[in-house]
Amino acid sequence: MGSHPHSTPADSLPVPVTAAGREGLDALLRNPGRSVIALDFDGTLAEIVPDPDQARAHADAVPALAALAPKVASVAVVTGRPAGVAVRYGGFAGVPGLEHLVVLGHYGAERWDAVTGTVHAPAEHPGVAALRAELPGFLDAIGAWRGTWIEEKGRALAVHTRRAADPAAAFEALRGPLAELAARHGLMVEPGRAVLELRPPGMDKGVALTEYLAETGAEAVLYAGDDLGDLAAFAAVEKLRGEGVPGLLLCSGSAEVPELAARADLTLAGPPEIAAFLTTLSAAL
Repeated sequence: MGSHPHSTPADSLPVPVTAAGREGLDALLRNPGRSVIALDFDGTLAEIVPDPDQARAHADAVPALAALAPKVASVAVVTGRPAGVAVRYGGFAGVPGLEHLVVLGHYGAERWDAVTGTVHAPAEHPGVAALRAELPGFLDAIGAWRGTWIEEKGRALAVHTRRAADPAAAFEALRGPLAELAARHGLMVEPGRAVLELRPPGMDKGVALTEYLAETGAEAVLYAGDDLGDLAAFAAVEKLRGEGVPGLLLCSGSAEVPELAARADLTLAGPPEIAAFLTTLSAAL
């Protein structure tokens, strides 16, 4: 970061462990007005909880984003949740400073803009409706009902194993059967932290992030995530770095997803440290 005659907020930012990450952070500090801050929701802005309906943004997250947003080109939340649900659980609507926040929900298939307060979304994939009818009986028939439960995500369905007696064993036992079931309905399975999500193919966080960065004309990007679904966004930032757009990749630290931590420029200990990083970054800009 260079030496300074006196301490500045930038000096108190943790230093990325990679050269590419340090370059990304420098670009953000140098040119915030052309930089996009993009973040996953669950596990990054909100703690992972046993019941996803109880997930809420960490107390420091929204104030941090509200302080940061006016100083950068854009702040976007990129999530597998329906956009409207993420807005509600995040408490993002009507927050001073977040007048231009964008939430890309369902991996970018839906979009909520704070400017209009509305969600734009395409029609539902027909396979999801068929799956919705079949999934409870399917889980029952293969003996996987006990301890697993279905989360209705509107454009997708998720089977959670976190409450099972052995969550990891239940997860592994379900992977194959659910992959076959999804394929039969033209859907795919996205594995996560003790959850298997069945959803339409063709949209992922990488596609959503790449399209959004092109739309905003971003010259630097920060992306923060915590789960396997964020690997596609990490790959998108890595590709952009290869094309000369600096980027910083943050892992909201969890031993549950070593693949993501291995590719991050900086690993932080969950939503409280992510919020603290964003607060310090805002002060440094």
